[in-house]
Amino acid sequence: MYEKKQKISLIGIGMGSRESMTIEAEQAIRGCDCMIGASRMLAAAGSVRYGTIEDSSNRTGKVPELCEYDADRIYSYIREHPEYGHIAVLLSGDTGFYSGAKKLLEKLKKYPGQYKEELIPGISSVVCLAARLKTTWEDGAVVSLHGQEENFIQTVHRNRKTFLLLGGKGAGVRMLRRLIDYGMDDVTVCIGSRLSYPDERIVSGRPGDFTEDEAEGLCAAMILNPCPDKRTGPHMRDEEFIRGSVPMTKEEVRSVCLAQMELTEDAVVYDIGAGTGSVSVEAARSGEKIRVYAIEKNPAAVELLRQNRKKFRTDGIMIREGEAPAVLAQLEAPTHVFIGGSSGSLRGILRAVLDKNPEVRIVISAISLETVGQVMDAIEEGLLENAQIIQITASRSRTLGRYHMMMGQNPVYIISAGGRKKDDDPGNRERGVIG
Repeated sequence: MYEKKQKISLIGIGMGSRESMTIEAEQAIRGCDCMIGASRMLAAAGSVRYGTIEDSSNRTGKVPELCEYDADRIYSYIREHPEYGHIAVLLSGDTGFYSGAKKLLEKLKKYPGQYKEELIPGISSVVCLAARLKTTWEDGAVVSLHGQEENFIQTVHRNRKTFLLLGGKGAGVRMLRRLIDYGMDDVTVCIGSRLSYPDERIVSGRPGDFTEDEAEGLCAAMILNPCPDKRTGPHMRDEEFIRGSVPMTKEEVRSVCLAQMELTEDAVVYDIGAGTGSVSVEAARSGEKIRVYAIEKNPAAVELLRQNRKKFRTDGIMIREGEAPAVLAQLEAPTHVFIGGSSGSLRGILRAVLDKNPEVRIVISAISLETVGQVMDAIEEGLLENAQIIQITASRSRTLGRYHMMMGQNPVYIISAGGRKKDDDPGNRERGVIG
C-alpha cells in the first residue's frame, strides 16, 4: 500500500527542442522517477536529463520510460504503477492549449487524494510562429486540425488573421487544397515547420504556391485574409443564393424559422429537404462550431447545395444525398432539425430524429394544406411536443410605372416543437434560477 500521494507532472515541453523548454519543465524532468510521452517527447526530455538525445538504452541512472501518447493508455499505466513516486507526462506545446493534458487530468481527478497533479505550461507552436513572424496572436482566431478534420474555412473567411495547428500526415496539403477549393486564392499563408529545431523552416505564399514538402509534418500556419466577411448575423438576401429552378425558402420565412430553431453554439442541425441550401447556409453562419447535415434527394438541388456552400464558404455544411428518413440512419444525433420538404414521409422522419434525440428541437415549414394535415396528425400522435404554429404572409413591393404595388407571397405555416425546456437547463440550477 502506497499511502503517500503519487505526484503526476503534466509537462508542456514546447515545440520539442531543449532550448524551447522552460526551467520549470527541466526541473520536473530531472526530478521524476518515470517518464511517459511520444518518442519525440522522450528524446527531448532525455537531452535534459542525460545531456544527449541519442538512444538511452545504456544510460547510467536511466528511469523507466513509456513511449505512449494515448491518454487512456497513459492513465492505465499510472494506475498499474503506484511504486513510482513522481511520474512526468511529456506533452507538446502548452498544457492548456489543445493539449492531451485536459483528458488525462479529468481521469486523475476521479481519485481525489490519491494523486498530486501539477500542470507545467510550455510554449505553443502558435506563440512561437507569431513571434517568428513578428506579429501578435491575441487578435487571431485559432483552430486545431491536429488529429481531426475540423472545419476552418468559415473561420478564415470571417477573420483577418487565423492560426491553424497542423499535425498528421497530409494535414498541411489538405489545408491548402481546401483553401483552393473554396476559392480563397487571395489569402496569404505562412507555414512554420520544425519550429525551435536547427532545421526550422518558415515559408509564405498564396495557397497554390506551395510544394507538398513545404506543407508536410508537424507545423503551424497563419492565414491572413485581406477582405474578411465582417457581417454579423446569419441573414442573407435571396438574390445572393445560386438558385436554378429549385424551390427555396424565402428570406422572410427563413428569418422566422431560424429564430424558432433557437440554435446553440455547438448545434448539430439536420436540414431535411435542403433544396438550394439557404437554411443550411444561414444555420452554418450562425456559429463556427455548428455542424449542418443538408439532406437532399434531388441531384440538381445537391449541385446547387455544393455551389452555395462554396460561395458562402460554409464548410460546416455536410451534404448527404438521399431520401429521409433512410439517409438519417448513419448520421450523428441532431440537436435541431428543420424540415422544409418531407415528400410525404413526415411521420417517419419525426420518429427517426426523436429516436436519436428525444429532446431535439424541430421546426417545420409547410405551404400545402396536405402537409399541415400531416403535422396535425403528428401532433395528435405525440410526435411534436408542445407544438406552436405560426402562419406568416409576407408581401414585397413591386414598381409599376409611377406606382408601388405590394405583391403577396404564398402563406407559410411554421411549426416548432420539442427542444430542452428553459427550466431544465442545468446551468439554471447552478446559477440558482431553480429551487
